[in-house]
Amino acid sequence: MSDDVQPGFVRVRLDLSYDGRDFSGWAKQARGQRTVQGEIEDALKTVTRSPETFELTVAGRTDAGVHARGQVAHVDLPEGLWQEHREKLLRRLAGRLPHDVRVWSVTEAPEGFNARFSAIWRRYAYRVTDHPGGVDPLLRGHVLWHDWTLDMDAMNEAAAALIGEHDFAAYCKKREGATTIRTLQELRWERRPDGIMEATVKADAFCHNMVRSLVGALLFVGDGHRPVEWPGKVLAAGVRDSAVHVVRPHGLTLEQVGYPADDQLAARSREARNKRTLPGVAGCC
Repeated sequence: MSDDVQPGFVRVRLDLSYDGRDFSGWAKQARGQRTVQGEIEDALKTVTRSPETFELTVAGRTDAGVHARGQVAHVDLPEGLWQEHREKLLRRLAGRLPHDVRVWSVTEAPEGFNARFSAIWRRYAYRVTDHPGGVDPLLRGHVLWHDWTLDMDAMNEAAAALIGEHDFAAYCKKREGATTIRTLQELRWERRPDGIMEATVKADAFCHNMVRSLVGALLFVGDGHRPVEWPGKVLAAGVRDSAVHVVRPHGLTLEQVGYPADDQLAARSREARNKRTLPGVAGCC
């Protein structure tokens, strides 16, 4: 698969954010549910007065209810259309998009850029409060209430065993033909001054439900229902564990997507398309 842009087209990068509570995820749905992709593509079609819809490619396809502060997408636009609208496109999108999704930057992408495959890491945050009174009403759409006191040190000790390249099949919803091997670069908890506990979860990529499953396992450790060693043992078992609870989506936010230097974008995109295996594990491709 090539990242070459068709002759006569320009690849455009969009940096955006959204409140996911009223969306059925990022990706367009066959039954016409409201999605982030659908809203942006419709707005782009309207403000450019185009007879066709230009499809977006996104860095991370978030699930229903998940938020994003630092999402990245790209779209290939006809060169003439881009030249006509580029100076006013951002403001026109702001006037057309609903208030729960914003595009912050619209720029011509460097050669070899692919919002999905060129990315070298994604960073999520999951926010939880264990305050006995519950969640601040002004934060209720972005913070999970956990009705047990949480031991952050135990959670961080358990998280340390999950760092590195592993097969995260035990923490992922399996998809046919897709690998569950990922490199988890960072997983740590901090308690903010306002008492909210924030998990930083950073990896080269994530499989379906991975972040919410990891958080669910660590919460069980933090509230004393499971020992510190349990999340690592679940990982080593290599199969989906029914005891791992997938926490609710509203506490999760995609915070940032990282990319290599411009001259490495195309190589990273090619590498990311290769099916991964762990060292010592045979693979066909």
